[in-house]
Formats: sequence, structure tokens, C-alpha cells
Amino acid sequence: MKRTKKLMGFAVIVLVLAAVTVSAYAAPRYNSPAQAVAGMTTRSVEDVVAEKQEKNTTYGSMAKAAGILDEFKVRMLETKKSIIAERVADGTLTQDQADAITKAFEERQSACNGTGSGQVGKQYGACFGKGSGLRLGSGNGRR
Repeated sequence: MKRTKKLMGFAVIVLVLAAVTVSAYAAPRYNSPAQAVAGMTTRSVEDVVAEKQEKNTTYGSMAKAAGILDEFKVRMLETKKSIIAERVADGTLTQDQADAITKAFEERQSACNGTGSGQVGKQYGACFGKGSGLRLGSGNGRR
């Protein structure tokens, strides 16, 4: 019996340490596609934005060229899902709207090659990456 309690205590400690370690190494949430590309390539946001404008390219194309398109897509989807969950919690979106937007993101992202316009969710009133970062709204710069 004593041995079982010791093993259980040890297991609890291991689980707590694992949880702390995982949260410490959690991927950062980027506020824009430019921040994501910059953060994953150790470039400045200004440099990434300048390249996008000068070469008339997409952030996805930059991620692809850097060999990080899959990671970029995962990070952007995680960020978008987080923002959508916040909007549901504050009453800006219904859960049905959030589910539709999330489904559209997941479907489109599975075929994404980095060259698209990133307009997924626009039909639902979702606007990501325009203006001052990721946000949901009418696409006119307001929340």
C-alpha cells in the first residue's frame, strides 16, 4: 500500500513537471502573418513587410521559400482559432459562426500552397491580417 502511494505521488509530480515544461515551450501567438514569418525566420517584421511590398508576394510564399510553410500554416491556424474563441467568449460571434469560420480555415488551409490571398472567412465577417494585425470584424479596420 505504501509503495502504491509513493508511485502515485511520483506520477503526479512527473505529470505536473510535464505540464509546466510543455507550457514553457508553447508556440508563441503571432498577431499578424508578418510577425509569424519574422518570428520563425529571425527577421524583423519591417524587413518582412518591406519584402512583401517590394516583391508583391505573400507571407505564405515567404514562408514557403524559407522552408517553413507547414509550420507557418499551423501557427496561423492556432492564432486564428484562439481569436475566434475569444470572440465567442465576448459575444461577438456565435458558436455556429465560429464553427463555420474554423471549418473554412481548415478546409482551405489543407490545400494552401502559400500563394493565395488569405481571404478565408471574409464571407462570415472574419478579417485576418489586414491593417493592424489579426482581428475579426467587417474588414473595414474596426473591431
